[in-house]
Parts: sequence; structure tokens; C-alpha cells
Amino acid sequence: MSVLVQFYDPLYRCFTFPDCQLLPTLEEYAYLVGIPILDELPFSGLESIPTSREIADMLHIDESMVGAHMTTKGGIQCLPSEFLITQAIMYGKALSEDAFEAIFVLLIYGLMLFPNIDKFVDVNAIRIFSSLNLVLTLLGDTYFSLHMKNAKGGGTVVCCLPLLYKWFTSHLPQSIIDSCGEFSNVPLLGTCGGINYNPVLARRQLRFPLKDKPNKILLEGVFFQEGKYSQGLKSRMVCAWRKTHKKGKKELGPKNCIAFEPYTSWVRRRASKYLMPYEYPGPTPLVMDGPTTLPDQGVEELRDEDRSRAWIREREEFLQQIKEKDALIEFLEHQVIDDPNDAWTSLLPQSSKFWKRKYDRLAKEKADMEAAYEEEVKRLRASYLLVS
Repeated sequence: MSVLVQFYDPLYRCFTFPDCQLLPTLEEYAYLVGIPILDELPFSGLESIPTSREIADMLHIDESMVGAHMTTKGGIQCLPSEFLITQAIMYGKALSEDAFEAIFVLLIYGLMLFPNIDKFVDVNAIRIFSSLNLVLTLLGDTYFSLHMKNAKGGGTVVCCLPLLYKWFTSHLPQSIIDSCGEFSNVPLLGTCGGINYNPVLARRQLRFPLKDKPNKILLEGVFFQEGKYSQGLKSRMVCAWRKTHKKGKKELGPKNCIAFEPYTSWVRRRASKYLMPYEYPGPTPLVMDGPTTLPDQGVEELRDEDRSRAWIREREEFLQQIKEKDALIEFLEHQVIDDPNDAWTSLLPQSSKFWKRKYDRLAKEKADMEAAYEEEVKRLRASYLLVS
């Protein structure tokens, strides 16, 4: 996780890499924890605090036990985890499955998913547990923690961030929550504050095509810390979840994981501007002089090193261009040649000659690039041998 954090882009709420971006999404988290995103308002911290009777009913235990052990730490009501563990063991031995499972799950919520006070399960974890709608809050805490860790340049990322290690590929949603209410993206309320994330940047990892750079309006940022926010903003974020906007194949296009050049160029510029912790140089013309005798062996070694770096840069740029052309060719083969009656394809120009010309041109460009690349390899080898 400490490796991933250094790629976090606080402006766009994502991990930015040389030519793509990745980010955790609601749909991925729902799949990983095995709990659906409910059509109910997420946790906001504005809910009423449950009474001892309500907590006892949730846990299937005696009300007097809850009242006797409820305490206040840092102005927040909570239950000692030691008390809950003791109760879970007792009900487990008594084969009281309902009580054991309820207490065990609450401990997971309070100590693993939404930890706040060491060795205690606070009232926020209890409220989220009672709603059974944890996905939104879990993702909100993930982004909030990433954002704060990036801002401070250190510290520990709390909540269930090991989920990021299990970036899933076996399950891909048919539609995604693209925005909520008045917001152009998705606002998230966590236990520590509010933040938003940008599903438009996740389309590639969810196998939807990315044709152009995102509109800046869709990337507008929202952020506040609990206790340091405008009450109006928090209320607006809560209200936004009364109306979610979903998009699927009809709006986003068929799943093919294609990213077109306008998007990848935009990502490269972003990575360069933000000084991400890797080197991704643009294409550099490789100029090779004829054989030259240099008396200084150290200078000659330096020239060899420069040639190697230039060669690596040229090779990376070539492979990227080939990859993009392969993606376009595959797209045309599937959508226009293999499946010409696809609903999305019906929106495109229907002239078969038009697509045949486009396909042939891409294939020729790819072949020409490969031939030019082979010639360049031969020339470089010959030049190197002459210098040696």
C-alpha cells in the first residue's frame, strides 16, 4: 500500500500511472465485501445515536449489559472490544448463533473496517452496522485516508485498505454509479469527513472505452474534514444520494478496454505535470553520428549509456504506439466486422467501404511502423559496431 500511495493524485482522486489511471470504485468494493449498494441514504453522522435497548436488540443480548458497559471516549460513546469479545465467546459456547454472529460482525466493523478508538467500538461503527449499508462509507474512508496521507506526506492509512491489493478482474458491473444529484461525480461521506471520486476515470479498468480526455467539470473536487465543514455542503451531499445516476453500455459503449490517444496523451501530461515517481519521457529523436575516436574512456562509456537510454525510450514509444493501433484494429474487427448489428455500432457510419478503408489504413500503418522499427534496429546495431 505504501507503494501505491505515492502514485495518488489528490486533484483527481486516483492513482496516475504513465498512460492510465486506476481508482477503487463502489462497484468493486461491493463485489469484494459481498454486500450490495443499497438504495438507502448512506451514513452521514447525523443519525440519532441508538439507545441501549436498540443496541441490545441488534446484538441479541441483555439491555442491562449494554448500559453497564457503554462509556465515552473523546466525546464519543463506545463499547469496549474486550466486553464484546467476552460476550461473543460466551454465546458461541452456548451455541447461540444469532448473538454470536451479530457481535462478531460488529467487532469486524468496529476494529477492522471503521476503527477509531483503540480497543473500543464507537457509536459510528454501531450505526453503520445497524444500516447494513457500509460500502459507501468504506470507500469514503478509503479516499479520505489516502487524501490525508498524501497531504501530510506520512502516517497510516486507516480502514480496510488491504482491499486495494485485491483489485478484481473476474467481476465487471454492467452499469456504474456515475454521479449523484447536483454533483457531476460521486460524493462520499466517511466517518472522518467527505470527499468525492471520479467514475469517469475508472471506465477503462471497468472495460468501458475512453475516447477523449475528461471534461474538467466532471473532475470537480469536494473535500472536508469532520468538524471543519460547512453544514450546507454536508447536507447537499446527503441529499445527492436521494437521486443517483447510473450509466451502462448504452451510454458508455461496449466493453472493450480501449483508451484512445486523446485520453492517454492527457494522462501523460498530467503525470509529467504532477511529477509522479517514475520517468516517462516523450518521444526523442535518435541522432547518431558516424564513428568517432574519443581519447577519454569515461566519455566513451557515457556516450554508450546515452545511446542505451535513447534506445530504450525509442523502444517504449514504439511499443505504446503498436499497442494503441492493435486496440483500434481489434475494436474494428469486433464491432464492425464480427458484430455489425451491435446496437452501439448502429450509431456509426454504416458504409462498409468506410470501415474497410479505416481498417486497411490502420493495418498498413502498423506494418510500416514494424518495418521501420526493424530497419532502425539494424542501423543502430551497425552504428554501434562501427563505434566499438
